[in-house]
Amino acid sequence: MKSIKVIFTSLLDSLRDLMPIILVITFFQLVVLQQPIPNFLDIAIGIIFVIIGLTLFVYGLNLGLFPIGEAMAFAFAQKGSLFWLLLFAFALGFGTTVAEPALIAVANEAANVAAIGNMIEDNEQSRSSYAFGLRITVAISVGFAILIGVFRIIKGWPIQYLIIGGYIGVVIMTIYAPMEIVGIAYDSGGVTTSTITDPLVTALGVGLANSIKGRNPLTDGFGLIAFASLTPMIFVMGYGMIV
Repeated sequence: MKSIKVIFTSLLDSLRDLMPIILVITFFQLVVLQQPIPNFLDIAIGIIFVIIGLTLFVYGLNLGLFPIGEAMAFAFAQKGSLFWLLLFAFALGFGTTVAEPALIAVANEAANVAAIGNMIEDNEQSRSSYAFGLRITVAISVGFAILIGVFRIIKGWPIQYLIIGGYIGVVIMTIYAPMEIVGIAYDSGGVTTSTITDPLVTALGVGLANSIKGRNPLTDGFGLIAFASLTPMIFVMGYGMIV
């Protein structure tokens, strides 16, 4: 009975969250364009599915991903093995990123544009190799970012200095990187974080900060996702300079 009440409340929350989007689309379609909404029934059914899907997704995060992320962080902290904790952090970032659909789509599109722009040979093998190399580069960069973020939590370093230093690195790389790769690099920073990566990484950071004496989950536990969005820009521009 309690679960049903929680799901019903989540449904209402999802509807509330989607309502601004629904109102904006309805206003511009009916008032600005002054046209009826095409395929209204299909759109209504689609919105219902989105509300149900969003509700189940959020419920699943709270039920499964957040607890397992925090539990694993606590277990690694109790184990006291820095090597395995850092290895897990890198593997988590790499594994959840390399198969990210948005990253695959961006990498494939970048390969096609690179072939058209004569940056690489215009054949299937070259495009596939370029796209795969781009994906691996981004995945490694995210793994490295999570590793550095976890190490920061352990050491208690202020996050602002690392973020500022990282963006200084981005600016420097932008100056020297080929112009054709800069836009791809910046977009790569936006597609790395996904619906699976974000909850697990956040739970890992918060759980680790909770497990270490003297760490504040609010100030030390967050910030891993910022690293995951920052390092791909540097790594991809470096990839463009090499390739």
